[in-house]
Formats: sequence, C-alpha cells, structure tokens
Amino acid sequence: QVHLVESGGGLAQAGGSLRLSCVGSGRPFNTYAVGWFRQTPGKLREFVARIERLGDRTYYADFVKGRFTVTRDNAKNTGYLEMNKLEPDDAATYYCAADERNWGDARYSSHFDYWGQGTQVTVSS
Repeated sequence: QVHLVESGGGLAQAGGSLRLSCVGSGRPFNTYAVGWFRQTPGKLREFVARIERLGDRTYYADFVKGRFTVTRDNAKNTGYLEMNKLEPDDAATYYCAADERNWGDARYSSHFDYWGQGTQVTVSS
C-alpha cells in the first residue's frame, strides 16, 4: 500500500510560480513512478506530467511543456511539480499518483494505482 500526500497549492498570480510536493510512504519511494494530474469541476482528470522511479525519464502534457518541471528526491520520499508562468487555465485541483507497475510513458488514470487527496491551485489574472 502506498500513501501519498500533496502540498504546496495555493493562490498565485498569472505569470507566477508554485511548487507542489508529493510525499510518499508505505513502500520504498524509488519503486514506483509518480504522475501528476489535475481536475476542475465537471471535467475529467487530465494528465500533467510523469517521472519514472529513478528520475531518469520525464513526460509532459503538451500544454505544460516549457512551463512545468517534474522532479523527485528519492532520499526524501518526495516528488515535486514546479509550475512556472502560470495561466488562469492552470487553476485546478492537482493530484499526485503512484504507478507501481512502472508502465513507462503511460498517461491514463488507470495506469496509476494510488492517489493523493489533491491540492488546490488558484491562479488570478
């Protein structure tokens, strides 16, 4: 069983930055990939970024390329999503998720086994 807890959400101005954190527990953090998704009311949860278990490969949704960076520190059992140049459309609840099977470039919610509770990001224009 993996338990994930996100933090770091809040209010940012358009053009500003936030860094989200995702702390994992329950199983060794370096045994699973970490993904980030976001969701707004009435919409499906959408893929944002993913980092493989050793941090050697990352994948991004087209709409965040060049603005968001996904990293991890396995020694701290923590994954990060650095969000820069925020836009009003980035406002959402952000979730981190664990992929124990390490699918690779896998971007569907069904590829992930465990989820955090989410952290809210608000962007003012």
